[in-house]
Amino acid sequence: MPLGPAKIRAQPSRLLPMQAQIFEFMGNHWVLFMALGVILGLLTYNLLVGDKGSVDPVAATALINQQEAAVVDVRPAADFAKGHILHATNIPMNGFKNQTGALSKYKDKPIIVTCRSGAQSQAACHVLRKAGFPEVYNLKGGVLAWESANLPLTRKKR
Repeated sequence: MPLGPAKIRAQPSRLLPMQAQIFEFMGNHWVLFMALGVILGLLTYNLLVGDKGSVDPVAATALINQQEAAVVDVRPAADFAKGHILHATNIPMNGFKNQTGALSKYKDKPIIVTCRSGAQSQAACHVLRKAGFPEVYNLKGGVLAWESANLPLTRKKR
């Protein structure tokens, strides 16, 4: 039996029932596939943009020592008093937007923003960037990462 065009066309038709089942499944569960699309989009965005503007404790130390970066701690005053990065300025997150003017003297220097774990400081970085501060960095992992890297904290008031 020779292989002619009819035989070649017949093989892809085996995939049609499977494709039909996949499309039927997608039609029956469209909400799940929409959620999958959103999650994949967010993951892609996070991979492309996620760590932009963030520094780890070692890079933060280099910025502080070489470029005289200012450190802003957005934790509450009580947590700041328990231990903070040397020469850090405490501006608690509640009311942070109203106090960005106090940082205007640091506009020409890099600013490293930190909190306990790095989540609140990310929001503070966004506020500072909107206020026109050109070099703002979030300390990845916050003070917890700083401590884990065996870097010193102080309790002295500035």
